[in-house]
Amino acid sequence: MEDLKITTAAPSADHIQKLLADFDRYLAELYPPESGYGLVVEELQSPNVRFVFVERDDAVVACGALRLDTDYAEIKRMYVVPEQRQSGIGRQLLSHLEAAAASSGRPLLRLETSVAQPEAIALYERAGFVRIDPFPPYEPDPRSVFMEKPVTSIGESLGRAGSFP
Repeated sequence: MEDLKITTAAPSADHIQKLLADFDRYLAELYPPESGYGLVVEELQSPNVRFVFVERDDAVVACGALRLDTDYAEIKRMYVVPEQRQSGIGRQLLSHLEAAAASSGRPLLRLETSVAQPEAIALYERAGFVRIDPFPPYEPDPRSVFMEKPVTSIGESLGRAGSFP
């Protein structure tokens, strides 16, 4: 996908705020606030979080973040706008985040997603994620699916995604 650009920006930037607001509206339709675990803008700007967005033809079409914990990296706020789904953007963004996890030295990549997002679950399963029990700081939630996979070596990951912006 030569027309895709994955880069960093402050999550507080106007063009990113619109995308995050759209994502929040989408999630609000799927489940109640007590089952929402997305990072807010201030958290996305934390030193242990790497936030990226995806542009296609000068339009912001996706975003994702990696929260670095001591023993693992967690995928957060991964979202592709509805009109760009099924185009490979999610798969490419996920590969990029996995490469970032590898370059951070974390041996595991984890995530939490919603049972109401079967397309996301399928994407993660195709990428090698398996379901696990809730991990800290999460509690059991019937609306959540928890997953993880071992991080591939830095050499393999860089071959797919290059360096993390």
